Amino acid sequence: MPRDSPRAGGCGKGEGCLGYSAEAAAPATRTQIRRRRYGADPFFSVIFFVSTGDGVPKENSPFINNTDNDKANSYDGTNMALFEEEMDSNPMVSSLLNKLANYTNLTQGAQEHEEADDDEGTKKKTVKSPQMGTFMGVYLPCLQNILGVILFLRLTWIVGTAGILESLAIVGLCCSCTMLTAISMSAIATNGVVPAGGSYYMISRSLGPEFGGAVGLCFYLGTTFAGSMYILGTIEILLTYIVPKAAIFVAERKEDEVDALLNNMRVYGTCCLALMAIVVFVGVKYVNKLALVFLACVILSILAIYAGVIKTIFEPPDFPVCMLGNRTLQNHNFDKCLKTEIKDNITVTTQLWNLFCEGPELNATCNEYFDNNNVTEVQGIPGLTSGVISENMWPEYGPLGMLVENKKLASVPGGDPKQDIYMPYVVNDITTFFTLLVGIYFPSVTGIMAGSNRSGDLRDAQKSIPIGTILAIATTSFIYISCVVLFGACIEGVLLRDKFGDSVKGNLVIGTLSWPSPWVIVIGSFFSCCGAGLQSLTGAPRLLQAIARDGIVPFLQVFGHGKANGEPTWALLLTAGICEIGILIASLDAVAPILSMFFLMCYLFVNLACAVQTLLRTPNWRPRFKYYHWALSFLGMSLCLALMFISSWYYAIVAMAIAGCIYKYIEYRGAEKEWGDGIRGLSLNAARYALIRLEDAPPHTKNWRPQLLVLLNLDSDQGVKHPRLLSFTTQLKAGKGLTIVGNVLEGTYLTKDTESKKAEQNIKACMSAERTKGFCHVVVSSNLRDGVSHLIQSAGLGGMKHNTVLMAWPGTWKQSNDPQSWKSFIETVRETTSAHQALLVAKNVDSFPTNQDRLGEGTIDVWWVVHDGGMLMLLPFLLRQHKVWRKCKMRIFTVAQMDDNSIQMKKDLQMFLYHLRLDAEVEVVEMHDNDISAFTYEKTLVMEQRSQMLKQMQLSRTEREREVIYKSFPKAQPFTYVCTDSVAQLIHDRNTASHTTINDKADAGPERVHMTWTKDKFSWCQNSRWCSLHYILNQSNVRRMHTAVKLNEVVVNKSQGAHLVLLNMPGPPKNRGGDENYMEFLEVLLEGLNRVLLVRGGGREVITIYS
Repeated sequence: MPRDSPRAGGCGKGEGCLGYSAEAAAPATRTQIRRRRYGADPFFSVIFFVSTGDGVPKENSPFINNTDNDKANSYDGTNMALFEEEMDSNPMVSSLLNKLANYTNLTQGAQEHEEADDDEGTKKKTVKSPQMGTFMGVYLPCLQNILGVILFLRLTWIVGTAGILESLAIVGLCCSCTMLTAISMSAIATNGVVPAGGSYYMISRSLGPEFGGAVGLCFYLGTTFAGSMYILGTIEILLTYIVPKAAIFVAERKEDEVDALLNNMRVYGTCCLALMAIVVFVGVKYVNKLALVFLACVILSILAIYAGVIKTIFEPPDFPVCMLGNRTLQNHNFDKCLKTEIKDNITVTTQLWNLFCEGPELNATCNEYFDNNNVTEVQGIPGLTSGVISENMWPEYGPLGMLVENKKLASVPGGDPKQDIYMPYVVNDITTFFTLLVGIYFPSVTGIMAGSNRSGDLRDAQKSIPIGTILAIATTSFIYISCVVLFGACIEGVLLRDKFGDSVKGNLVIGTLSWPSPWVIVIGSFFSCCGAGLQSLTGAPRLLQAIARDGIVPFLQVFGHGKANGEPTWALLLTAGICEIGILIASLDAVAPILSMFFLMCYLFVNLACAVQTLLRTPNWRPRFKYYHWALSFLGMSLCLALMFISSWYYAIVAMAIAGCIYKYIEYRGAEKEWGDGIRGLSLNAARYALIRLEDAPPHTKNWRPQLLVLLNLDSDQGVKHPRLLSFTTQLKAGKGLTIVGNVLEGTYLTKDTESKKAEQNIKACMSAERTKGFCHVVVSSNLRDGVSHLIQSAGLGGMKHNTVLMAWPGTWKQSNDPQSWKSFIETVRETTSAHQALLVAKNVDSFPTNQDRLGEGTIDVWWVVHDGGMLMLLPFLLRQHKVWRKCKMRIFTVAQMDDNSIQMKKDLQMFLYHLRLDAEVEVVEMHDNDISAFTYEKTLVMEQRSQMLKQMQLSRTEREREVIYKSFPKAQPFTYVCTDSVAQLIHDRNTASHTTINDKADAGPERVHMTWTKDKFSWCQNSRWCSLHYILNQSNVRRMHTAVKLNEVVVNKSQGAHLVLLNMPGPPKNRGGDENYMEFLEVLLEGLNRVLLVRGGGREVITIYS
């Protein structure tokens, strides 16, 4: 808005000037005339003439010392003049909110969390805002990562071996573990902004660098071995079901088949790993583009399974299984399930005969079991309505080499069991038991971190991560549970236990169930495993690079470097090397428990992080996801630990030993980062060890809470004057953190020893009555001022020191004959500021609620004028945790100046509160640079008169008449203060000396107007209709009084009915000569308000949007 427009308070041509401009306080060469009618009273109005000339010396304000350098940057208005000393260190709320379009530009900044180097900051380029939503950004990636190789290659075998009931138990255990972990992860992910880095970022920033590094490396190893598992799955599908003839190593004897398969897996797996590593190194962008294709393969394969199940109701597929007695035969080297057949009326032997007999002759010597038992065919997939589900309910565990048998079929024993290994029977390739199957199955439910790993690409990560992850887990859990039941209801038990499909001519077992063709599943699962392997090789190196760049593990720093575009070349090489270890193991069933250990370790610490943060109740712990509880986190953590030892106790011990070694290494060699973790929060409640640790560095923003030093006043009997101050302390602290209740007795300790102990007992009794948990500290000092100073400086021990001072407003400062009452108050304000401690001043503290009160629906109003660290935001949140204030709603008011866009300010403030996870109503109050009202001048006049009278009273207490000396400015024309019945105006006295004469007088010395007042004369002047007083007001005081009056008007108008009003406390004057004026300003600012809490920050951020 132009300054010369009438609305802006300027003077148009031919108009009177409306409003007060900052130009009036600056040197000018022309007379500035300002006129304003005060209120609606026609009998009272004021007119002032202000005239200054060039060369007038700067005003020496008793409230603030201006310098030429400061003036260039000083606040140039009247509305917020009371806070202008704060502008150097604390920005106006409007300027702070201007930075909220991109939340990473807030004053606390990402540097606090990421500690980026300055030179890196100059290279940062503007990136496109993330646009991915819940479905594409979280749900589908999680779905793709969870569903994979185990579903296609091992789930049917698990169902056949463990039975439907125990398979459901395995699926239920693993899915419950991931669901509980997802709940904890959702709470952590919604507790602030989660930058790109996902699960490692969440764990390390929640549990600290030691745990973060250990678990981060475990997660990296798990992701790397997952790549090995997917590559082995790819090769198994290729060599077993697609091109079996491509095998390099071919077993000549049946007992050598396992070794040949493993060697083929090693050779082809190594080649596949090398090829995938080259693809990732050259074109990682193509991997991301193909992700949708791989996902489509997974979904089509699952749809083919369900379609096949439905088809079995009407037309089961024809996959016969050849049985010898009750033993299942490998159907590779024969076409017909017959011992003999008739050709041209001649009985001839079949290919099956040749497998069990020494020759094709009918009289050849055959295996005794072969002779004693008949050959039968059973339908491998009898269908959903066949009733086979009842036969598959129970487990069929067995040792290595155990024959896969159908107990319902007749069997005559015979032959040497040791020779069975050489016969074409389907046998167990490994020893099976329940816990082994848990370890093999668990990797099929991993992948829940896929959404959080993409947090940097999400439009709203705090909303998308919980919804997408939990929905993906629910969907996949339904798929797994339904598949367990459907597999058991549709497929014959012996075929389920046939891991590689040998009894159905080497077909993939799950493929025999699918529709329209088994190849749908084979091709789909092949590409699914390829895609999952590529994504593992893409994600693991970046995770290692993030850990290396954090600098918490010194020997890994070399892996933080890469190509010019940031691709982690060295990390990719290390990942490929570790992945090769898994491939050399060669067995999918042996690799799966290894990666299960590392993933379970990661999930365990996610649950631990959530539980610790919840139990600590740190002020920064405000997740938007509300459906969590510490008990659920502990249950998830216990389940993870149990699954680790259930799956493989020796792998679990090895994984924990690795994590422990990394932890200790980081503790001694690294851990130079401070991320405000929960373990550091726990150390606040520890003893000597914690105190020593807390002295190493100040608490992080996320762990900051008000550690109170409560300054109590006692009466002459050493009783507590304001017990409600302790009630308010209890409501604010809720038993958390440090509380020190202090008091000062005047005298010497030798003479006041008894009184000191009595005072301490009375304070402790009052603390007990008000349920205030903390410490009592009574100090005896030669004077009160020094005693309070000693308390502020020395209270607390080590890291357990107070950071906030709470005191009551000196309500009787005007009535007190001793000026030390309010001077001590102002010195306390100065000392807390100097000590970088926050200050809370409660006015009308005796009207504050007790701990037994329950305030009804009302509001806690926050008037956020200047940003001083976020105390005003944090305190209402802490108060509302207590049952006294729980029903109160939070309202935030901020002040917009004439040049501010109030609509945009409101939007920015709402966004700021959203990222802070605070629920509050927002209102922006506009305060334009209006005229300084007559009431303001009157209040300033009375204040300065009182100040001068107090000084005179100090000179002579027996003098009845008080001389008040008013100093005028050099080169200034006098004001004429005129009170009339109907019209008030400022009249320029043309009969006074000319401008030249005034200049001469100014050169000769400052002009003084001497007036002698008596009590009666002053009273008569106030009540009479005519009263003239030649007086020049201190313009600095006028502007500050204007701020106090205007701000008080809007606060009273908006918040008079609030249960509590929180307001920025202006700083005290730098020049101690204006102390009494400072008290007047605060008195005017708080006039008409019941419960008020003045808040002054300690010079640091106490609230953060980050997790």
